Amino acid sequence: MADRDISDELQESIAQARDAGVSVAIAGSGSKEFLVHSDTETTQSRLLSVAEHTGVVAYRPAELVITARAGTPLRELAALLARANQMLPFEPPLFRGMGTLGGAIASGLAGSGRPWRGSVRDAVLGVVMINGLGQKLTFGGQVMKNVAGYDVSRLQVGAFGTLGVLLEISIRVIPKPASEMTLKLELDCLESLSKMREWARKPLPITASCYHDNMLYVRLSGAETAVLAGASETGGEIAGDLNWWDKLNDHDLPFFKEPGSLLRQMSPPAQELVNDACVLEWSGAKRWFYGDESEYHGTGTKLFGAGFAQVAVSSPAADPVRGDVQRRIKQAFDPDNVLNPELLRANEAA
Repeated sequence: MADRDISDELQESIAQARDAGVSVAIAGSGSKEFLVHSDTETTQSRLLSVAEHTGVVAYRPAELVITARAGTPLRELAALLARANQMLPFEPPLFRGMGTLGGAIASGLAGSGRPWRGSVRDAVLGVVMINGLGQKLTFGGQVMKNVAGYDVSRLQVGAFGTLGVLLEISIRVIPKPASEMTLKLELDCLESLSKMREWARKPLPITASCYHDNMLYVRLSGAETAVLAGASETGGEIAGDLNWWDKLNDHDLPFFKEPGSLLRQMSPPAQELVNDACVLEWSGAKRWFYGDESEYHGTGTKLFGAGFAQVAVSSPAADPVRGDVQRRIKQAFDPDNVLNPELLRANEAA
C-alpha cells in the first residue's frame, strides 16, 4: 500500500485559497462524483485532490482500531484488514473499486449490514482535518472508549467535505464472522416485506436482507451453529453468487442501470409501499424505485435521501431549526465559505 503524507501541501492550498478569496472543490478518486450536482458553469473553485494522501498511520488488530489517511483506497484497506480476519463494519460501496476511505466517511454511505452492524458514524472514533481557515484540527481519538468533549469527529460523516478536508480517520473495525450464508426465497414484493418484518422480531443472526426481482435474499452471519439454526428458521436455498451483496452495495445489479430517475425512500418498515417495482433493503426500511420526484414531493423530504443515480442538494428552508443549526456549524468550521461551496452555501445549508 502506498504511503504518502501531503497534509502540509493540502493545508497550504487551503490557506492560499482563503487568502485569494476563492473556494476549493475537494475530490478523491472521483468515484462519487455522480452523487452530487454542482453548477459547473458558474463555479470558480480550485480542485483540491486528496487522492495522493494515502497510507495506514496505525493499525492495532487486537484493539480493533485502524487509522488511515483519507486517500487510502478502500479495496487495499479491506485486504489489509482481511489478513487479520477483520473488516469495516459499515461495508462501504467501492464503486468500480475506486472508493477511498475519505470518500466513504464524507459521503456517509453504508452497505447492506447497516441496521445490524452500525452506520458509518458509529464506526468513526476520531479525525484529523483542515478547516476553512487552513488550521489542522484533531477530534476524537484512536480508542474505542472516548468521552472527552463533544463528538465533533462524527459531524464529518455525510458532510461531503463542506466542513473540512479529512486527513486521517480512525475507524472501529470488527472481526469477520466465523460462518456466513446467503439464502434466497422466491417471493413477491409484499410477501418479502412481510417476511423481513417477521424475521426482525426473531433472534436470528441476520446481517443483511434484500428484495429484488421477485426474490428475497437474506444473509446469516456468526457461529456456524447459529447460522445453520437460522437457516432452518428462514428457509430458502443457498444463493450461488458469492458477490451478490457487493453488487447490491455498488449498484451493479441490472435494476440500478435502468433509465429514469432513481429515488430512495427511507421509512419505517411497516409503512405502505408507494411503488412495488422496487428494491427493498434494511428489512424494508430502505426502498429504491424509479419515478418523477415531483410526484412524491408531498410526502416530505424525510422520506427521500440521497440516491446513487441522481441527487439534488437541497436547502432545508422549510425547517428553520435544522437550517439554522447547519448554518452555524458551517460558519464555525468554514466562515469564509471556502470548502465545497457548491454543495453547501454559507447562507443556505443543505
